[in-house]
Amino acid sequence: MFVLVEMVDTVRIPPWNFQRQLNDAIAEELNKKLANKVVYNVGLCICLYDITKLDDSYIFPGDGASHTKVHFRYVVFHPFLDEILVGKIKYCSQEGVHVTMGFFDDILIPPESLQQPAKFDEAEQVWLWEYETDEGAHDLYMDQGEEIRFRVTDEVFVDTSPTGPAAAATDTPAQPGQSTAPPAEGSGEKKEPPYTLIGTICEPGLGLLSWWNN
Repeated sequence: MFVLVEMVDTVRIPPWNFQRQLNDAIAEELNKKLANKVVYNVGLCICLYDITKLDDSYIFPGDGASHTKVHFRYVVFHPFLDEILVGKIKYCSQEGVHVTMGFFDDILIPPESLQQPAKFDEAEQVWLWEYETDEGAHDLYMDQGEEIRFRVTDEVFVDTSPTGPAAAATDTPAQPGQSTAPPAEGSGEKKEPPYTLIGTICEPGLGLLSWWNN
């Protein structure tokens, strides 16, 4: 679930932190920059583990801060494929069951990976499992807050780095009085998370059976 990742970065220490121990100042700056951030194709950064090497520090003209190349190891949340994790249902939608682990919310179990047969209740906005017994089928709801065990089957990284303005659709000169500003993005546009885990429910994935048997 958690791994140690070796990283290298140049850390800028402002002059008002020169009185502090260099390692402490660098650790604070690295955690400010990386903690709770997703690094593309690496995972969700949690906290600094240790600093393995410090190169010489430099002060450049026009900048009173010091710049130090740092080699360090960082604790990263990056489960391996087929790893079994435990979370809680955050909410359900047509896309599937959305799961949270408290510190990480972008986990999706798509409909085809739910216990079958399953269907989505539009009125309650929850998925339910039509559990077959000797007495017939019973609808077991996947309620918000229910603990769930799931297996990681895939991961999706999305590069959310800023991009330049979109190129104009045509080279036609603007007419008098016509705005040349790019069209505003739709306020309802869905923002993609930078890191998403895709999972499948493990048997017995939910606490529903124990609830039913009680």
